Amino acid sequence: MKGQVIKQLWLNFWRENKSSVIFLALMLMFRSACADWNTVPTGSMNPTIIEGDRIAVDKMAYDIRIPFTHISLRKLSDPERGDIAVFDSKISDKRLVKRVIGVPGDRIAMANNQLLINDAAIDYDKAEGSIDQVEHLYNTPHIVRISSSANQAFANFPTVVVPVDHYLMLGDNRDKSADSRVIGFVPRGEFVGRSRAVVMSINYDNFYLPRLDRFFKSL
Repeated sequence: MKGQVIKQLWLNFWRENKSSVIFLALMLMFRSACADWNTVPTGSMNPTIIEGDRIAVDKMAYDIRIPFTHISLRKLSDPERGDIAVFDSKISDKRLVKRVIGVPGDRIAMANNQLLINDAAIDYDKAEGSIDQVEHLYNTPHIVRISSSANQAFANFPTVVVPVDHYLMLGDNRDKSADSRVIGFVPRGEFVGRSRAVVMSINYDNFYLPRLDRFFKSL
């Protein structure tokens, strides 16, 4: 008797809310497999991405995946140097946002906060009106924040070779980023998607007011 009552309640709920349930399921599947936004709670990508930004994530940038999984049905492309990528790090047990610096086969070193890729030194310039620097990473120049001295552990690492199906990831805030210098190379299968824009931004230090100047800002 009790089972019949529960079944009838579920049937009534389904009849009254079928459209809403289907819409919610489709929306969740879309956000899981196609596009979503990701909250950035830390400053590891300063000044490119700041705390409180919600970045758009193109989840079909690299793969078509089964929703709610990392199972790839079809590879569309591979991460490229300079991409701002979102990945689920098993080592840190967190979803992280970093920049792709090294692709499989690259030889990479860092000396006094200056990158060398395949034995060629990357050029750096002072960012206009800022203490930050412009890092000319091939076709993707971007601003990096370097505040510590070369004596800091993060400022140097010897030449490493990026393994097959792995990537070397660094945060733009070089002294305050737990990236490949901490978690190692990132496997290809951990990538979630690529970001090229901020959707919206909330200022945690100013009563959570919106930063309107960062809405839909390109990265």
